[in-house]
Amino acid sequence: MSSGTRRKGEFTGRHMALVLVGGFAIVAAVNFYMASRAVGGFHGVVVENSYVASQKFNTWLAEAEKARALGWEVRPGRGEDGHVLVETANVPAGARLEAELRRPIGTKQFETLVFNPLPDGLHRSTAPVDAGRWTMRLTITAGDDVWVGESEL
Repeated sequence: MSSGTRRKGEFTGRHMALVLVGGFAIVAAVNFYMASRAVGGFHGVVVENSYVASQKFNTWLAEAEKARALGWEVRPGRGEDGHVLVETANVPAGARLEAELRRPIGTKQFETLVFNPLPDGLHRSTAPVDAGRWTMRLTITAGDDVWVGESEL
């Protein structure tokens, strides 16, 4: 066979180049798609300035230890009607409960809840919460004592 003729269906360097370019194009397209989905579901930074946050870290630890020393027990949950229920133990009567809810992923959504006390240390949110996954930051205040906790809801 001479160098100028080619058999029909022969795999050439041009075919290999097209396979490589096509393969890398698919990988790049998938990477760009996944990166855009990841960035779209991220709601921002945890702290604005990590250096400033590091300077407050020991203070945050001391506040957490002080709250733990109060001995308050808290068990959050959600009722069938969508209201958030918080069961407490050892919390003084008349304590005020407030919560900030945020969606951990997906659509950016925030809610603020206020609670009404019920008998036996139970507290019920004044408004129902949409179904789905939430992160709840609960604050309980009784006089000068403050307890803060975060949990999945």
